[in-house]
Amino acid sequence: MSAASTTDHPMVETRHQTQLLTLLRDEGPMSRVELGERLELPRARVAVEVGRLAEIGLVETAGPSASRGGRRSTLVRLDPGLRVLAVDVGATSVGVAVTDASCEVLTHTVEDCDVRQGPHPVLRRVAELAVKVREEVPGKLIAAGIGLPGPVSFAEGMAVAPPIMPGWDRFSVRDHLGGLWSCPVTVDNDVNAMALGERHAGVARSTDDLVFVKIGTGIGCGIVLGGKVYRGVAGTAGDIGHIRLDDYGPTCACGEVGCLEAYFGGAALARDGLTLARSGRSAFLAEAAAERGTVTAQDVGRAAAAGDFGAVNLIRDGGRRLGQVVASLVCFINPGMVVIGGGVAQLGHQLLAEVRGAVYRRSLPLATGNLPIVLSELGDTAGVIGAAWSATDRAFTLSS
Repeated sequence: MSAASTTDHPMVETRHQTQLLTLLRDEGPMSRVELGERLELPRARVAVEVGRLAEIGLVETAGPSASRGGRRSTLVRLDPGLRVLAVDVGATSVGVAVTDASCEVLTHTVEDCDVRQGPHPVLRRVAELAVKVREEVPGKLIAAGIGLPGPVSFAEGMAVAPPIMPGWDRFSVRDHLGGLWSCPVTVDNDVNAMALGERHAGVARSTDDLVFVKIGTGIGCGIVLGGKVYRGVAGTAGDIGHIRLDDYGPTCACGEVGCLEAYFGGAALARDGLTLARSGRSAFLAEAAAERGTVTAQDVGRAAAAGDFGAVNLIRDGGRRLGQVVASLVCFINPGMVVIGGGVAQLGHQLLAEVRGAVYRRSLPLATGNLPIVLSELGDTAGVIGAAWSATDRAFTLSS
């Protein structure tokens, strides 16, 4: 069987097995004694459950644990040959990774891809990249997770009326990829996946209540409460990019006017940067436009880093508008941390300073007194790590 072949999913049989697998994923190898203590299970029960998980290839023993006096217990760990496929579909790119069962990225590839091509061309390319990365690190595929740049029905595994994804509405991504890979597949909004990634492996590690703001082509927000993603009734919680700031503002991709995204998403920065270039108010951007006929959000960032006055003002204005919305979230949710990521977040500390200033000015001192507002430290791996985490949650859960 080739590295890219599909495999049967080893089913979890008891609630205790779910608890054991989740604990080993989250905290690494443990002795049987530690597992029993943490899960409040008798040693005999731990032995039975570990034995069964070993039989179906999910865990293995890993030598003796550190001595605690008396007979040394045996370490138990997730089988290192287990593999998870993690996919991060953005508006203009797609990333595919393979992780182990602890969601550690083993290999990762990213390439340009326009989500507006529709589900069949994009998912066909995802499948091709999946073959490539699985050949690099072969193993037993137990689950897959995918993040999409639009509203997602998590329960149904499909995008629902996504503004920037023509042709994707109610296309069953979960069933399509599940049939292809013969494993459980989870489908979520890309920002929710990034929030999970930061919570488990990034700067927000072990922070149970956080807000993750992604600024890319669009703007979205992932909300983690009590260690779990809050999606809302229909899966649209955190869709802050379409909060209206001005009834007479610029037209947004969603068809409305004055949305936050229409002021400060990547497309908006590119639009306003091109206006600066054509008006002669930015020599730096005028040069970029003359070379390529257009201006990108990255060009605006480079111009601002070089001290270009017009570009700096674009970032300041956008950062203040974003900060106003984040301040409302802080007052309402009272998170333990705000993390800012996505491509436009590479504008860095100029952007961060504006957001912080707006939040600290507009929020109650009690909410912001110990509130870190920081940049993501995972970059483009946040989405795939979070997608893998969601996938392993599904794989390790007792089927109903």
